[in-house]
Amino acid sequence: MKKLIIFLLVFVSLPSFARSFDIEMIIFKRNVDPSQVNESWPQNLEPINFERAFSYRDSNMMSAHRASLLPSGYYQLNRQYEALDRHAGFKPLVHVTWRQNDRGESTSPVLHIQAGKDFSGQFAPNGRSLKDIAADGTPTSIEKSPLYELDGTVQVYVQHYLYLKTNLDLRIPGQNEVVLQDSVIDPSNDNSDDEVQVGNLEPIKPKVEVQDFLNRYRMQQKRQIRSGETHYLDNPFLGVIIQIRKV
Repeated sequence: MKKLIIFLLVFVSLPSFARSFDIEMIIFKRNVDPSQVNESWPQNLEPINFERAFSYRDSNMMSAHRASLLPSGYYQLNRQYEALDRHAGFKPLVHVTWRQNDRGESTSPVLHIQAGKDFSGQFAPNGRSLKDIAADGTPTSIEKSPLYELDGTVQVYVQHYLYLKTNLDLRIPGQNEVVLQDSVIDPSNDNSDDEVQVGNLEPIKPKVEVQDFLNRYRMQQKRQIRSGETHYLDNPFLGVIIQIRKV
């Protein structure tokens, strides 16, 4: 009986040994003109999966996932944030710290990150300019939902090691070529015959117009992180500084 009681006491106390981490993250954009970046970026991106994601500002959801948002007193990357904020080439969009335990990828919280400008007053969710849509006279019902400059997910989880996974879109207004029509022409038609031979039809170059467009540039990365170290991820448009500290 004594051994059983000792075993039960140890078993009940096991959750207290679970590791917890404070995660501090800065997300910033680079103030660059996309036309000056010598990289090709896909225009038709698959939508980000927000099925499991929730805002770090949602205290109920954070608590349900054994996580909590921490106040600014826990920040240790203020010097880096201020350096970015002073530099003309960068603009900080997010500075946040939260606490979570060492859960795996399937159960670790997926945080929905939204920050920066809201472009919903100028663009439709598909990226087209509301002004151009109105000029086309295209009948459409556009949902008035926010289109934030930064929108996506981040997740920190443990799989033998600590990992950070980012799926972040940065929206930047620009211009795209839009196909307005696609016609065909019969080169042998001399107006002497009313019949048109389908086999002779050849496509002509479609009419293309350059229109304002809200382009998306994605940071989709997975990085192994060492606790206690400051890590840096970036692409030509976005950067992430992260530090994970054992509690």
